[in-house]
Amino acid sequence: MPSSFSDKNKTGWHATILTLFPKMFPGPLGFSLAGKALNSGIWNLKTVDIRNFAQNKSRSIDDYPFGGGTGMVMRPDIVDTALEAVADRPGPRLYPSPRGAIFDQSWAKILAKEPGAVIFCGRYEGLDERVIKARNLKEVSIGDFVLSGGEPAAIIIMDALIRLLPGVLGTTTGLSEESFENGLLEYPLYTQPRNWNGIIVPETLTSGHHAKVKAWKRLKAESITRERRPDLWEQYMKNNDKSSSSR
Repeated sequence: MPSSFSDKNKTGWHATILTLFPKMFPGPLGFSLAGKALNSGIWNLKTVDIRNFAQNKSRSIDDYPFGGGTGMVMRPDIVDTALEAVADRPGPRLYPSPRGAIFDQSWAKILAKEPGAVIFCGRYEGLDERVIKARNLKEVSIGDFVLSGGEPAAIIIMDALIRLLPGVLGTTTGLSEESFENGLLEYPLYTQPRNWNGIIVPETLTSGHHAKVKAWKRLKAESITRERRPDLWEQYMKNNDKSSSSR
C-alpha cells in the first residue's frame, strides 16, 4: 500500500505522480538542471503506483467499457482511492489527455507558482468519466496526437515548469528572450566559429552595437513567427494593437 507521505513537509515544489510505471520517473528529469534542482531540494518527487490500490489477486485496475468499443477503461473506484491517498499533496490535479486544453508557456508559469501538482498518468483507453468529474481532474494536452500513456506528457509538463522555479536557472534574464515569452518564437542563434563552412555570422551580431543587435533580434523573431506560426503572429498583432490603443 502507499506510503504515509512523510516527505509532504519538504520545502520546494511538490510533484506527485500517480502511474502504473513508477520507474519511469524521474527519468530525464533526473539529469541536467532539473536533476540538480531535484537533488538540491528546489523540487521534490513522489511517485505512487496505482496498481497498489487494486483489491483483486491479479491487481487489475481496468475493465471493459460499457457500450462496447476497443480497449479497456481504468476503473473509477480504484482511481478514486488512489487520488484520495494523495489528498494531502498540494497543487492542482492534472490528467494528461488529448481532450484537454493545450499546455503552453503561460500554463507552465501558472503551475510554477503553485506549491506543486498532482498528475494522474492514464493508460489503456483512459479513465472512467465519472471519476474525472468527481475529482475535478483538469485535462491537459501537450498536442494533437495520442500517446501510449500519460507518463511522457507528465515529464514534458514538469520539465517546462521546473526550469521556471527560482534557483533552477543560473540567471532569469535569458527567459525573457525565449520562444513564447513575448508572443514570438525565438530569433536565430549563432556562436563560434564566426565562419563555418563558408557561412558567416550576421555582421550585426558581431558589431557590438547593442541597439542594432536588439532590433535585429526582434525583426528576426517577428519574421520567423509570421512564417512558421501564423496563429501566434495573429495573436501577437492583436496584442500590439490593444497595447497601442490603450496609450
